[in-house]
Amino acid sequence: MSYDSNNPFARILRGEAPASMVYEDEHAIAFMDLMPQVEGHTLVIPRSPCRDLFDVDPEALAGTMRATQTVAAAVKSTFNAPGIMIAQLNGAEAGQTVFHLHFHILPRFAGIEFRLHAAVMEDRGKLDALAERIRKNFKPAGLGG
Repeated sequence: MSYDSNNPFARILRGEAPASMVYEDEHAIAFMDLMPQVEGHTLVIPRSPCRDLFDVDPEALAGTMRATQTVAAAVKSTFNAPGIMIAQLNGAEAGQTVFHLHFHILPRFAGIEFRLHAAVMEDRGKLDALAERIRKNFKPAGLGG
């Protein structure tokens, strides 16, 4: 299957769809998941058009992973999360619903269960406020945490 340039994440990259932006650099952008499984659920996507892990240029993937590390540290700090889960799905059978490579960053706490994936849309105002909180907690990647 070829890359669909009208998928929701491609539209966000082009500025045609709104997103609660958390981070951006030359390789990737990060924004709040519109249907979060937990509070703080953040997505990181490469700027390059690619369906999944097997369709991405290795240099674009490296830049996206650096962004994922940076954003995950900010999410961990913002929510004082004892754990962070990074998830990445490839193909519909694996649960991928948007066919643009993306990494899920999910703060994890003992005793707090996930909501169903892609089940309930969150209020945009709440997502914007969470994105602002995360933006205040960025530190250089790779410096502990």
